[in-house]
Amino acid sequence: MNEALERAFTEPGLRPLPDVVAALLRDVGAPPRLGAHLRAVHDVAVQIVDGPVFSNAGVDREAVLFGAATHDIGKVRFPGELTGPGAQHEPAGEQLLVRLGVDERLARFAALHGRWDRDRATLDELLVTLADKVWKGRREPGLEQKVAEVVAAATGEPVWAAYMRLDDELTRIADGADERLAFQARFPP
Repeated sequence: MNEALERAFTEPGLRPLPDVVAALLRDVGAPPRLGAHLRAVHDVAVQIVDGPVFSNAGVDREAVLFGAATHDIGKVRFPGELTGPGAQHEPAGEQLLVRLGVDERLARFAALHGRWDRDRATLDELLVTLADKVWKGRREPGLEQKVAEVVAAATGEPVWAAYMRLDDELTRIADGADERLAFQARFPP
């Protein structure tokens, strides 16, 4: 058993990963920092999907939370991308999840979380990407505009109103970035 990975799963302060995800990460020998990162992004995804902005937008909560909790699993194959740039982990993550028996509708988030600007990105896919940005306090105006447009289309409200609600919610969530970054930094890559 990897004690540091187990601490990344159990240390207080963030919502726990789903049991099935923790088991997958153990099975693939995930580094502790990856476990901590996925837990931080999952925590933010819970805050986003359970917040007031998406209550009537038709979000698949289970899919978004699973996607947030596994989006970087391909970094077990490309560990240099844990601390440096790179996108090789994205298709590798989807392939790994499918090989582990994960349904393609859930595995897709690993491959698509870095490609939010494509035309056919779904709201669920956009929310996984959004959680992966906001966990560290990063704001991505183009992504947020796209999310507001999709929410407005789903709810019938004006885009500006959806954007304002989203901005308020993301500002609140981003305010906790320092604690999440400190949590992740406590674990070795």
